[in-house]
Amino acid sequence: MNEVVLYSKPGCCLCDEVKAQIGKLARVYKFNWREQNILDDPELGERFAEKIPVVFINGEWAFEYTIDEKEFVRRLGAAAP
Repeated sequence: MNEVVLYSKPGCCLCDEVKAQIGKLARVYKFNWREQNILDDPELGERFAEKIPVVFINGEWAFEYTIDEKEFVRRLGAAAP
């Protein structure tokens, strides 16, 4: 199953928008996803401080700041419902 990770932090409105998009997509397409707060890990905080939200799909950097839903689905390799 595809794995999606959203790197974000509290109080980030772009992060909230991307999180809502991923949640909506997760109701239609099958994939596991989780949100990782970059403030919980100093290394992640340093790596993504100015780039959040960042989305990885199956371990590969896929999106930064926003996501394109059609491209997201394409990267998942998911068939239309």
